[in-house]
Amino acid sequence: MELARKELGDEALLVNARPSTAETRHLGAYEVVFGALAGPADQPAVSPAEPMESVSQELAQMKREIERLAKRLSGAPSPSQPSVPKQPELYSRLVTNEFDPALAEMIVQGGSLQDVFEVDATLGRFGAPRRVIALAGPPGVGKTTTLVKLAARYGLTSRRPSHIISTDVFRIAAADQLRSLASIMGIGCDVVETPIALAQALEEHRLKDLVLIDTPGLARGEMEDGADLAKLLATHPEIDTHLVLPASMKRADIAWVIDQYEIFKPKKLLFTRLDETQTYGAIVSESARRSLPISFLCTGQQIPDDIEPASKQRLVELVLSPANTRVAFAAGLKPTFSGSTAAAAGAGA
Repeated sequence: MELARKELGDEALLVNARPSTAETRHLGAYEVVFGALAGPADQPAVSPAEPMESVSQELAQMKREIERLAKRLSGAPSPSQPSVPKQPELYSRLVTNEFDPALAEMIVQGGSLQDVFEVDATLGRFGAPRRVIALAGPPGVGKTTTLVKLAARYGLTSRRPSHIISTDVFRIAAADQLRSLASIMGIGCDVVETPIALAQALEEHRLKDLVLIDTPGLARGEMEDGADLAKLLATHPEIDTHLVLPASMKRADIAWVIDQYEIFKPKKLLFTRLDETQTYGAIVSESARRSLPISFLCTGQQIPDDIEPASKQRLVELVLSPANTRVAFAAGLKPTFSGSTAAAAGAGA
């Protein structure tokens, strides 16, 4: 303003202010435009016929707008510095626990951690005459073991007619392993090599109450090989596809895998290896960001014990518990919360 008054006179007024563009950012954070009425020796700023009273009114209105703008700018945080969370301790715990920073800020500003994500441990599509579940996901995440756990818990122990179908013809001896486990449980098992064969198998076993489909683990360069299978799983009206991911994955990696498996149109997220990590914020925040509910949680290899339906209480406690109790709690042990932790959990939930 001092420079503008030196160049334009004491009547210089701020006409416009806006953040700098990419081309002008090296000159400063804001672009500002000043103006002033022309002096007697210059070209008149308005035509002689225009009443001076109108000009005065416009100047007064402009001055009021400038004053309001100045108040807003003086109270706004610096663009280079983020706003300070209302609950810095809770914010720090969430972010340290791999929780998405934007969601963490929303929570500490008064949101509820329980309300930002959903859980859904139902098997099968709503309204479908039977329950058909497919497990998809990258290699080595525990899809086959998880499928057998589901078959044992929700098929065998519930005395429901069940059947397993494997489409994994990529891994050596994968089908033999699944057949052996299914035989031990007394559940039928078919191995199919094409999506057409899968559709035929589903039709053959249409009277089975529970059908579980195991799919091959596809790496990044193999997604095209699974395109036809993905199309069938995504469009079949009965198939409920759960994307299986290890809880030990970093948030960025979880997001990347979900993007890769979008062609399968998963309806839910299922997390394994909860006992192999100390950070659980990523699984909750990515579920929230993608609007994909979490279905089941797995903590080990024991069949059928190391699987449980996901619950909001369990996940909130995993996210907010101190680091030294998270692994124990993931393994099914009850952690002891300090007063500050309990208060933080109450504030967040």
